[in-house]
Amino acid sequence: MTETTLLYIIVSGIIALLLALFQYVYKTKRTLTNTILAGLRFVTWFSMFLLLVNPQFVSEVYYQEKPTLVVATDNSNSIQFLKQADTVQNLVEMLKNDSELNNKFTVDFYTFSSDISQNDNLTFTTKQTNLDKVFKSLKPIYKNSTAPTIVITDGNQTYGNDYFYAATSYKQPIYPIIVGDTTKHADLKISQLNVNKYAYLNNKFPVEIFVVYTGASSVTSEFKITAGNKTLYSERINFNETNNSKVIQATLKASQLGVFAYQATITPLEEEVNIQNNTKNFAIEVLDEQTNVAIVSNMPHPDIGALKKSIESNKQRKVTVLKPEAFVSDSETFELVIVYQPTAEFDAVYAKINANNQNRFTIAGLRTNWTFLNALNTNYKHDVVAQTEAYLPKKNANYAEFMMPDLNFESFPPLEGAFGNLRPQVPSETLLYKQIGSVATENPLLLTMDYNNRREAVLLGEGIWKWRAQSYLNANSFLNFDEFIGKVVQYLAATKKRERLSLNYQSFYDGSSNLELQAQYFNKNYEFDNRETLSITITDTNTANTVTMPLVLQNNTFQADLSALAPSDYTFTVTANTSNLSKSGSFKILAFNIEQQFTNATTEKLERVATTSTGNLHTPATVSNLLTSLYNDNRYKTIEKTTKKTVSLIDWKYLLGLLVLALAAEWFYRKYKGLI
Repeated sequence: MTETTLLYIIVSGIIALLLALFQYVYKTKRTLTNTILAGLRFVTWFSMFLLLVNPQFVSEVYYQEKPTLVVATDNSNSIQFLKQADTVQNLVEMLKNDSELNNKFTVDFYTFSSDISQNDNLTFTTKQTNLDKVFKSLKPIYKNSTAPTIVITDGNQTYGNDYFYAATSYKQPIYPIIVGDTTKHADLKISQLNVNKYAYLNNKFPVEIFVVYTGASSVTSEFKITAGNKTLYSERINFNETNNSKVIQATLKASQLGVFAYQATITPLEEEVNIQNNTKNFAIEVLDEQTNVAIVSNMPHPDIGALKKSIESNKQRKVTVLKPEAFVSDSETFELVIVYQPTAEFDAVYAKINANNQNRFTIAGLRTNWTFLNALNTNYKHDVVAQTEAYLPKKNANYAEFMMPDLNFESFPPLEGAFGNLRPQVPSETLLYKQIGSVATENPLLLTMDYNNRREAVLLGEGIWKWRAQSYLNANSFLNFDEFIGKVVQYLAATKKRERLSLNYQSFYDGSSNLELQAQYFNKNYEFDNRETLSITITDTNTANTVTMPLVLQNNTFQADLSALAPSDYTFTVTANTSNLSKSGSFKILAFNIEQQFTNATTEKLERVATTSTGNLHTPATVSNLLTSLYNDNRYKTIEKTTKKTVSLIDWKYLLGLLVLALAAEWFYRKYKGLI
């Protein structure tokens, strides 16, 4: 309470007293009745003045804060495969029911596999493990608290960054409980297989296989690649303790169109415990054509390299970078021509494109000559202004030409281009709108046109290489951005008509990846229609079993999760239930579970993590020692904390009761004395 507030209270008391005396004592005979009434009236006035002054009181509240114990449990399929599911379940139950542990700590339970969630529900069915994400996710939650962390795992990580660095930056003591057999058994395995997703008809395609041996004795085994019952490649390989790895380079021929499955196998040793990792299935899709794309530019720019990288990330596509004069004299046929920042030097380029009726993608920037472009074509006109502007992208959710991948466009840096707006003279669809600072507009930044059996796109800014870099920062991969550019190129290079029902799926899936099919449905005006319901009917061609399921609407895309399907060959039909539109296709699921590639638990790195973080490594047999150390560790003490709480007098309900009581007492007393 401040001195000013105290002064107000004193003044309020004086005023309340003067008012009470004036009403009941001044110019009246002093009696006991008047004195009592004056006292009651003083209480009334003073209470009302106190409510007006509303003084605030600060109180201190003391409470006990226990340290947090984090228990993160591996919920991946490798726990089940190594026959440790019951052991892990028992460990979690023991920690949950330990009264001494729960008295000392606030215990938070998490499960992890490819992701991490706060629960203790264990199923051991997920097909990936990412320990790196565990420590990265827990770090911001417990950065301001004491939170020793128990990690129950076999130590086998299937994807993600090296978790040692995330664990050391976690800044909490880590106590791994390693489950599974830590004994090193003799083992032959195919650790990695590299093959392109696509091959071209009558061409040969390479397959690179890494075979690793763990053991002390000298062994000999046979490696082979088969397709059905036919052996396509075989080789005898010798291993010993020092010569324990082999890189095999095989070349196979693509003689037929379609999707073909193959199996790479290293013959198991007699004493091998795990033979699941001796086999790897893979597939390729054989195509009969390649998309040739030309990028025509008279200037060096990082955008050109970024576009070439993105387009050629799909092995079906080939990019040739040409200067204007080289393009004019080149005799090769291109399905798409990307014209980068055209000037008057491109007159012959556009003449050749028009003569061949080729699809084109014009990218404008700070050096683009809009006077030349406006005079050259009748498809669009742009304001000719010397001023430049920075344009942020804003996605058009209703774009109907093709399905866009889920890119975080709002995080992308701006593109640099000429100030002014583009006015299409032919039917067009805007894929990205311009946003200037925080002001969103309806003016196109990237648009596509489909007219007279020719497709065209225009991008009104340079600096797209920054988008590719930002996409990598967002997702630790160029995949999303490359897929976006690939969709644009695929649309522009194709000549087929627009479809009201479009599908996005792979010809084959690795058994460990997420299986997802996406669809978009458009009404007769080619506007996305979220009122329609889509369903998919899937048939296993080997067993003839059929399943039908609905597609779920998410972010203007209908999606079906097919992860529950077993490895096999499938045909499917997606149907729009109201309009009866349908589209069919097929895909193959390869038999592979990466969680079953491990022979035993991995301890070395977890031991380094424990030591570096001032924790220690344990096994299920030594959990009692771990609990004892947690009970007795002086770093994990309950802390008494205090918090200051400010309370206003107006919130004090007893003062209101006192005011009502004083008024009521005064009324009844006056009534009793016959003064009313």
